[in-house]
Amino acid sequence: GSILPNESLELKSEVSGLVTKIHFKEGQKVTKGTLLVSLKNDQLQAQREKLKFSRKLAQETERRQKLLLNKEAISQEEYDISLTNLNTVEADIKVLEAQIAQTSIIAPFDGVLGLRQISEGAYITNSTVITNFYSIDPVKLDFSIPGKYAGEVNPGDIIYFQTEALTEQFQGEVYAIEPQIDETTRTLRLRAICSNEDGKLLPGQFARIELVMSSVDNALMVPTISVIPELNGHKVFVASAGKVASKTVRIGMRTDNSVQILEGINPQDTVITSGLLEIRDGSAISISNLTR
Repeated sequence: GSILPNESLELKSEVSGLVTKIHFKEGQKVTKGTLLVSLKNDQLQAQREKLKFSRKLAQETERRQKLLLNKEAISQEEYDISLTNLNTVEADIKVLEAQIAQTSIIAPFDGVLGLRQISEGAYITNSTVITNFYSIDPVKLDFSIPGKYAGEVNPGDIIYFQTEALTEQFQGEVYAIEPQIDETTRTLRLRAICSNEDGKLLPGQFARIELVMSSVDNALMVPTISVIPELNGHKVFVASAGKVASKTVRIGMRTDNSVQILEGINPQDTVITSGLLEIRDGSAISISNLTR
């Protein structure tokens, strides 16, 4: 499986402009709302100040017109003109304030900043990548299982995994399952989440994942190499009184290197795992390298 950030994006500006200040350091952890980059906004600030004077004048005009309207010295239409003018100035100020806010680029969530790709004094557009931004606590893990096991996994199942860089074992929890099996690979994609408070897990790392879909107490398991497929099922060779005996077996679950035997042999039987091409039922045999 692969480790993914919980959230990630290419940090960009909504508007074009000249970079006046970079407020972050590469690799820095920041919280949501932290100011990261400032763009030049002198003209916008000047326009806002101008509109503030216009608003003050419009407010005074509207106040006087309202007094005159109450005394029936002017018509309702004349008063409405002054009120409309005030509302227009107020709206223009809000537009300018929104434009000024766009010149301050802030962190959209808690995360870690990557390597910056701009410098102070640079002119950027809304397509310029400033840096990459990641949320890596927690991290996500994407992995796939054979489609035949689709009915055996559920959100909330626990996984265990290790990375190539660390020998430490980590624990995660499945929280999402793709609602269809991949037609090409016949696999089912799952996604898990894992705490990463110390930041040891990095996006892009490969993870070896163990997912226990079901367990059987005291299961009888034999090495996969010892199970021989036949037209009507499977068989294994066992050693009995110095001779080879062929046993038809019914198999169950599989792991990476072993197979569950549901019936056909007993736990005390000695299963042969090597030289299978040279032996047959009834052959004489001597046992070496016996393992349990």
